[in-house]
Amino acid sequence: MSDPDRGVWEGMLGYLRTQHPTVCRQWFDEIEPLGIIAGMMHLRAHSTVHKEYLRRSCGDVFREALQSVTGHLLGIRFVGPDESIGGPEEGAGMLTHRAKVNGAVSNGVRSKAGDLEPPDTLAINPDYDFSSFVVGPSNRYAHAAAMAVAEQPGSSYNPLFIHGDVGLGKTHLLQAVCLTIRRNNPDAVIHYLSCESFVTYFTEAIRANQMAQFRHWFRDVDVLVLDDIHFLASRERSQEEFFHTFNTLYQANKQIVLSSDAPPEEIPSLEDRVVSRFKCGLVTQVEAPDLDTRIAIVKSKALQRGLLVPDDAACHVATRVTRNIRELEGAVTKLQIAASVEGRPVDLDLAIDALGGEPRSGGSGPTIQLIAETVADFFNVRLTDLQGKRKPRSIAQPRQIGMFLARRHTRHSLEEIGGFFGGRDHTTVIHAIKTIEGKASADAQLSALLAELEQKVAKVK
Repeated sequence: MSDPDRGVWEGMLGYLRTQHPTVCRQWFDEIEPLGIIAGMMHLRAHSTVHKEYLRRSCGDVFREALQSVTGHLLGIRFVGPDESIGGPEEGAGMLTHRAKVNGAVSNGVRSKAGDLEPPDTLAINPDYDFSSFVVGPSNRYAHAAAMAVAEQPGSSYNPLFIHGDVGLGKTHLLQAVCLTIRRNNPDAVIHYLSCESFVTYFTEAIRANQMAQFRHWFRDVDVLVLDDIHFLASRERSQEEFFHTFNTLYQANKQIVLSSDAPPEEIPSLEDRVVSRFKCGLVTQVEAPDLDTRIAIVKSKALQRGLLVPDDAACHVATRVTRNIRELEGAVTKLQIAASVEGRPVDLDLAIDALGGEPRSGGSGPTIQLIAETVADFFNVRLTDLQGKRKPRSIAQPRQIGMFLARRHTRHSLEEIGGFFGGRDHTTVIHAIKTIEGKASADAQLSALLAELEQKVAKVK
C-alpha cells in the first residue's frame, strides 16, 4: 500500500476517535489497510467475525471518515483474512472464495427464481466473547454451562436454555458460544438468529410451498442458536415445526442453544411436549448483577473502548445504574463522550457530570454530615456512634444505610465516606452498599424504610 493511502487510513482512525468515539474499539488498530482501488478503500479484518461486524455496524461511519479525510466520494470494502481484493469488476459485496456468514456456508450463488431468501441472521459482535464476560454470583452457572457447550458442542448440556430479564448478558453468552465453536472448528455450520426470524421464515416457506428448503436450512447444521425463544408462545404451527426440527437436531447430536426472558414452564401457551424438550438438557438463569459485578462490568466495558475508569468513578456508575448490563453500557458510553468532549480522563467528577442527577457538595444537595444526622435521628441513635469505631448490632445497619445514602446523594469518594463513618476504608463502604442493596431487594420492610429515608434526605438542605 502506498504511503498516501496509509496516511488516509491513519486520518480515518483519528476522525473516528474524535467524531465517533463510541464506535471505536481497541482492535481497530489491527485492521490492515490495503489501499484505495477503483474508488474504494479496502480494509482487511483479521477474522470473518470482525469483518461481518464492521460491514453491518460500521460501514456508514467509516465512509463518512474516508470522505472527510480525502474530500472525495469514495467507498469502503471490508475483506476477510483469506479474501483476495480482486479487480475493478468485483462489487463491494462480492467474494472470490467460499464465504461463511455467521458460520453458515454460502457458495455465493444467487437463489433460483422461486427459492426463498435465507432468513435474517443476527450479527455476531466480536466484543462478545468469553474473555470479556464478567462472571459473578448472578451468572456463574450460566457462564460455566455456556463454556462447556462451546468446548464440546452436542455432548454437554443439550439443549442449553438460558433465561433471565432483558439486558443481563444472555446474548453475550450466546455469541460467545458461537465465537468459540467457530474458532475451534472453522468448518462448523452455525445458525444464530432470533426466534422471530424462525417464525417469519416458516410463514414464508408455507406461503411459497418451500418447506423442504426451510427444513434443509434449519436441520442441516452443526449448531442452532435461537435468541428469544419465548416468541414461540401461542404460535401452534411454529411450535409444531420447531418441535420436529429440535428432534432432528437432538437425535443427530447437534448442539441447540436457546435464550428466553422466562423459564420454559412460564412461557405462556407453550405445548407441554415443547416445554419437555427445552428442559431435557440444562435450564440456567442469569440474574441482575450485584454491586461488585457491576463495578467490574463498568471497568471491562470501558477498557474495551480504551477508557480507564478509576474505582471511585466505576463505583459511582454501578450505584447509580442497578437494573441491567445494557444500561451500564449506556452509562459507559456517556463517560466516553464526556471524556472526549471535555478532553480529560475519567474521574469521579466527570462520572457525576456525565450521569447527572447527583447533587454537589457545597450546592443545594445534602452534605454527608446532614445525611448522617438524618439517619441518626431516624434510628434514634447518637451521631457519635455512627462515626465511632464500635460495631454493636444496633449501630451496624444504620451506619451501613448512612454510607449507602452518602454514596447516592453526595459526590464524596468511597475513602471520604469511610473516613467520616469511623475511619473505615473504601472496601467497607462497598460492602455496606452491597449489603443494603441485597437486603432491600429481599426485604419489603427495609425497602420501604429506605424509600422513607430517601425522601427525608432529599428534603435536607
